[in-house]
Amino acid sequence: MGQRIDFLGFPLDALTMEETVGRCIELVESRGAHQHVVLNAAKVVQAADDPELARIIRSCSLVSADGQSVVWGARALGLRVPERVTGIDLMERLLDVAERRAWPVYLLGARPEVNEQFADIVASRHPRIVIAGRGDGYFRDDATAAAAVRASGARVLFVAMPSPRKERFLAERLAELGPVLAMGVGGSFDVWTGRTSRAPRVLREAGLEWAYRLVQEPRRMWRRYLVGNARFVALIVKARMTNNLRPSAH
Repeated sequence: MGQRIDFLGFPLDALTMEETVGRCIELVESRGAHQHVVLNAAKVVQAADDPELARIIRSCSLVSADGQSVVWGARALGLRVPERVTGIDLMERLLDVAERRAWPVYLLGARPEVNEQFADIVASRHPRIVIAGRGDGYFRDDATAAAAVRASGARVLFVAMPSPRKERFLAERLAELGPVLAMGVGGSFDVWTGRTSRAPRVLREAGLEWAYRLVQEPRRMWRRYLVGNARFVALIVKARMTNNLRPSAH
């Protein structure tokens, strides 16, 4: 299985999708509380300016390369990252595993009607899956939300909220969630329910998913992608010039 590497000061598990699924199974079966996080260019730049987010990323049990830019950036620095492991694809794989292994899942986040529709879709695609509970992302009391997850007996928790809110919620309440693998999935519920569309596969494989989203939502996304991507490239160039990346232990 791939190793954990140091990428721009952040841990990154250099795993294939299959290896990542295997690691998730290990974490769930360990019966501990574990947080999974994905890295993309926007999150790297955000964490470079946010020490708390950076600390959270470094504390996570599993860190995946969600963005193709992270894969390319790592390779430019001489680091082996086998492939992109997107959060939405990993979520789909874990729903399959949860159904086969009878792991109860909890669905947290998005608007109430989106959460409900997503739960219906999951149930229709996975008839034997156990949805232990669900709740929209507009809760006001983090402690109450965490207690509901724990009381449900969920083994896998999917959190559809924006960054860095989901990362902070999970990090602050992880010990209160019970023995669960907690995974932030951003806008995945909206994609599954057809509220937003995902870039065509050819664009995803070419690393141009960001351009598709920029065209879809230029006012909201221009700063994240145009300014953020430029800063990300600058971080890669600086790291390449200073050669400050070193492998890190598991």
